[in-house]
Amino acid sequence: MANSCARIKISFVKRITVMILLVSMIFGGCTPASSDKEGAGDVVVSNDTVKVGFSQLGAESDWRRANTDSILGELTKEAGYTLYYEDAQQKQANQAMAIRRFIQQGMDYIVVAPVTEVGWDNVLLEAKQAGIPVILIDRMVDVKDMSLYSCWIGSDFRLEADKLCSWMQQLFEKKSLEPEEIHIAHLQGTEGASAQIGRTGGIDAAIRRNGWDLVAREGGDFTQVKGREVTERMLRTYPDINVIYSENDNMALGALEAIEEAGRRPGSDIANGEIMVVSFDGVSEEAMKKLSSGEISCIAECYPMHGPYVKSAIEMFETGSLPGKKSYVTEGIYSAETSITQVYVGSKDYPVTIMRKQ
Repeated sequence: MANSCARIKISFVKRITVMILLVSMIFGGCTPASSDKEGAGDVVVSNDTVKVGFSQLGAESDWRRANTDSILGELTKEAGYTLYYEDAQQKQANQAMAIRRFIQQGMDYIVVAPVTEVGWDNVLLEAKQAGIPVILIDRMVDVKDMSLYSCWIGSDFRLEADKLCSWMQQLFEKKSLEPEEIHIAHLQGTEGASAQIGRTGGIDAAIRRNGWDLVAREGGDFTQVKGREVTERMLRTYPDINVIYSENDNMALGALEAIEEAGRRPGSDIANGEIMVVSFDGVSEEAMKKLSSGEISCIAECYPMHGPYVKSAIEMFETGSLPGKKSYVTEGIYSAETSITQVYVGSKDYPVTIMRKQ
């Protein structure tokens, strides 16, 4: 079998690809996507284009929508691609079905943003046996055979969390807050997702290291509505909560709504009754406005623009080169507090971007 990291060029597949793609369009399979998400039926299928199937896990957040737009914006017909896009609506079964359709349609590459880490061995083996390289983005997969995917592009979610927790530790020290005065409510993302695993691991380690009080923890599925619902319930049950650690900005925005509804104030002045909200992503315009006003105190960036990275990886495959197995995107950290300019993880320090309006 040819190397899974190289584009497989089999004359028989090339001869039948157009027929398969046209049949799939007629019978309701995935359809070619244009960069503006409109006029999909007008895309001309050509043997000269690189055919890519893209399974996105959903559209649950501003980050996810930006991530999708980045892929659609890069793999365009004008750039030499025919892109087939499917939204899995947060269901792994839908992603497995999409991948199998992509295999049947003779895609040159398959791009997947997995909804969770486990349960991928069988369908990825099918893609490997078909000779189709699989590029993972954002979230990782937990498989026994690492050759089942060709490469992965995304964030170091644990590093994001470690940077944010370093910021929290410094702030508490600067405000002379003792560990027993810190009462944290934790809004988790989708259970089993790479972002949830890394960001939960970071706060758990910081709690053990610093002796902070974890009052409550509940999943909010990375959505604003669920973030509000969970926070409302937490504040009613645990009125001493003074820190909300949210695993993405959409849940943080929901938490701010719940804080206001409860008659409390968001902010970093914990000693005077404010509830400090910290978060991840830095994509939502509304969240960044809340950061600059001090309602959100800190956001660890999660960079969603994976399209150029995916395009670069495909270009390498097309020329016979191999991209790295894992490619981490570069990310920063944003603070409403002006007193913290660096965070520290291990022996490395990272600059903090101050976003507070003066």
